[in-house]
Amino acid sequence: MSVSHGVGAAAAAVLFGAAALVGAAVNDDNVLHMRWPPVSARWEPHWGPGTPVAVVLAVLLVLYALGVARRLRWRWIPVAAWAASMAWIWALALVDGLHRGVTERLATGEEYVPEVARIGDVGHFLRTFTDHIPLGAPDNWSAHVAGHPPAATLTFVVLDRVGLGGGAWAAVFCVTTGASAAAAVLVAVRAVAGTALARRAAPFVVVAPAAVWLGVSADAWFAAVGAWAVALLALAATGAVRAPWLAALGAGVLSGLLLYLSYGLALLAVPGAAVLVLARTWRPLPWVVLGVLPWVVGFTAAGFWWFDGCSTLVERYYQGVGGERPYWYFVWANVVVQVLTVGLATSAGLGRLACAGRTEWRTGRRAGLIALVGTACVALLVADLSGMSKAETERIWLPFAVWLLPVCALLPDRGSRWWLAAQAALPLLVNHLLVTRW
Repeated sequence: MSVSHGVGAAAAAVLFGAAALVGAAVNDDNVLHMRWPPVSARWEPHWGPGTPVAVVLAVLLVLYALGVARRLRWRWIPVAAWAASMAWIWALALVDGLHRGVTERLATGEEYVPEVARIGDVGHFLRTFTDHIPLGAPDNWSAHVAGHPPAATLTFVVLDRVGLGGGAWAAVFCVTTGASAAAAVLVAVRAVAGTALARRAAPFVVVAPAAVWLGVSADAWFAAVGAWAVALLALAATGAVRAPWLAALGAGVLSGLLLYLSYGLALLAVPGAAVLVLARTWRPLPWVVLGVLPWVVGFTAAGFWWFDGCSTLVERYYQGVGGERPYWYFVWANVVVQVLTVGLATSAGLGRLACAGRTEWRTGRRAGLIALVGTACVALLVADLSGMSKAETERIWLPFAVWLLPVCALLPDRGSRWWLAAQAALPLLVNHLLVTRW
């Protein structure tokens, strides 16, 4: 392990410890509105039916994932990553049991599923959606519904109307789509940085500590849509597919959907722009715009104006605990808590990147990988400075966090299995020592 790796991992661990200590010290009067800051969770050591499966799967992944990623034909690597990621997410979710760890998380409290029964006519829902965002409004929406554009809730309305209603089906949908983000990230990395780096990144993208939250929240669905939008754009920009225009159009369709799933994920345009700059082409842009337009026109014509919804949400946010939580703490704790989603190996990779000379990354295929990771960091930091996410960012920022994981490809071969073991051990500890809110 080089000094730069140690610096990144050690700094991450120290900062997380500092956030926990400071959080505990200032939270005596519950000013943070959290039980175990900086994580939205409570301390409760436990085990469950998923424990033996998760442990065995972690051992198998640590022992064999690196070798499989080197030898397997590329066409099967994204498929294998999707399947392995899905297995990893399910195993971790079931540590809390089928009811508490899966079905209950998406069907209770402030989630989307309980609000589905309120929605009859979709046209009326869209026309009056913004009216029900403020806390003082009659029949105001629950926190998650109010906190996102209407497509987030309509996702679960559609599932319900095709016979897949309730928390269990919602969980299956979110896990299945969320796990596909691993495949999308690898497709994008290969397009801009080459097959070798994509292969090196694959085990770390699969064995992501983010799996703890990918299994229990709709943000997994948002992460998948964002990841595939960037991946399709990368394929179109680099000409890695037979019909680049079709890939660009697909990127636009997904980008348009993303706008109406989560306001903050418009920031994924930053890594998207980086892809175009890397490829030195703007040719996909008209097709992207063409894919986005139907969503904008459709939602606007139906009665929902994106900017009204966003500005009304800001008012709602400061009416609730978002207005009470101190900015000074969360502006750094939000970032530090990402250690639990990206892991110490990613922190080590970022440390290596930070300690390296600029000339080391300026040329070659690594430049593409660094651009993806770097612009994702920029998007995450802009989201942080906005003050619109105080706490719970281990879940909310999943669509940004998945783009930090490929930096592990920059770690040297020597010691890579130990770093992968550290990645696998972290979510096992989180899910056995804490009960996360999501």
